[in-house]
Amino acid sequence: MILRQFLHTDPVAISYLFGCGGKSMAAVVDPVGDIAPYLQAAKDTGMRILYVVDTHIHADHASSGRRLAEAAGAEYVLFAEAEAAPPFRGVSDRDVLDLGNVVAEILHTPGHTPEHISLLVTDRTRAAEPWFVLTGHTLMVGDVGRTELATTVEAGARVLFHSLQRLKTLPDYVEVLPGAFSGSVCGRSLSGRPMSTIGFERRHNAAFRIEDEEEFVRLMSRDIPPPPPGAAELRATNAGLAMT
Repeated sequence: MILRQFLHTDPVAISYLFGCGGKSMAAVVDPVGDIAPYLQAAKDTGMRILYVVDTHIHADHASSGRRLAEAAGAEYVLFAEAEAAPPFRGVSDRDVLDLGNVVAEILHTPGHTPEHISLLVTDRTRAAEPWFVLTGHTLMVGDVGRTELATTVEAGARVLFHSLQRLKTLPDYVEVLPGAFSGSVCGRSLSGRPMSTIGFERRHNAAFRIEDEEEFVRLMSRDIPPPPPGAAELRATNAGLAMT
């Protein structure tokens, strides 16, 4: 297993490159800004980028996903039912991206946006159990993703509640690698630490701890931060769709 984490501060976001060094197969998740660092990281680790994945259609920054996929000769990956222009490889819940000894299982985890996915990653040279989950803006360190950028607060919160219940079924030791940290507009109480575990968040993340759906909706409906500037336009651009 090779894993590289890219921390961005303008905008605040986290990207990842991971894959199988032995088979020289990699994926990049949620790339932001200049694509050169991802291409260089793949070169430095001797891996070919096969997939470029956006966990969702972002509303707070311009995605580099399509540009990177084209430059790397990789497939650009989104949830199959995403309202986005082709070309992209559409994946569905429980699909698997094969990266040699490393596999990434797709989990459809809507709520922050309807098309949001997470990636549950296993290194089969270490164990048959998953090692970490790339959660995008569904579950982050200290908080969960806001729910009103693509639908209403309440509707998004109810969907997100069930996505989080699904993540809670993962073992406590599974590492949580989120798509943002403190300073991002996509959460309210985010930690500056860019990684955690399911078990730690289950115990210490106020939103993730909630087991009652109505209580969760009430929490998500309070203290909503201002939307990212041009959120609707950014989502349309990232989806490859013109605003009407």
